[in-house]
Amino acid sequence: MKRKKMDIDTPLRELGEVEIDAIRTAILALDGTAWKQQQLTQNTHEVHQQTESIMLVHTTAAGWPEIEVSKENGWDLLADVAVPLMHGIIETCYPKGGSIIRAMVSRLPAGRNISPHIDQHPSFHAGHRVHVPITTNPRVRFMIDGQRYNLEPGKAYELNNQKNHSVMNKGRDDTISFLFDYVPPAKPAT
Repeated sequence: MKRKKMDIDTPLRELGEVEIDAIRTAILALDGTAWKQQQLTQNTHEVHQQTESIMLVHTTAAGWPEIEVSKENGWDLLADVAVPLMHGIIETCYPKGGSIIRAMVSRLPAGRNISPHIDQHPSFHAGHRVHVPITTNPRVRFMIDGQRYNLEPGKAYELNNQKNHSVMNKGRDDTISFLFDYVPPAKPAT
């Protein structure tokens, strides 16, 4: 069944405040090896080579829309705090009955950047890309379609990944975000 494109008609949509204390504590307690165990994003997306990530669930989206989603290394580390956060956002903002096809924590070290890009694979256009900032600093520049946005910890946002977007961390501290892709059901529940 063909899915409609998920263009949210704005570069960034604020989804509201979310409780991040539990996930923030769990992420910050992880040692450096957790960030280096899996390089899926860095190896498959050139623009993300300067990031570090902890993948909870992932799909290559091969064979889209019939895909396989797998639990990854980060599942055992963070699922107990990440799943309630994701489900709370979905219940509040999106139709029920869809699938989380990607979930990860991404860290952009100080002095690094994510080059301008548009997420190309059809799976990115069929779902909602949700960002939950965990840590940031005043010198992080999150750009979408040439406009700067300040994403605040404790809030959730939906990024229109069909727009050109980039991130520069010119600060002295790393910036960390929890991200997930939610694909709503092809046919909403009645």
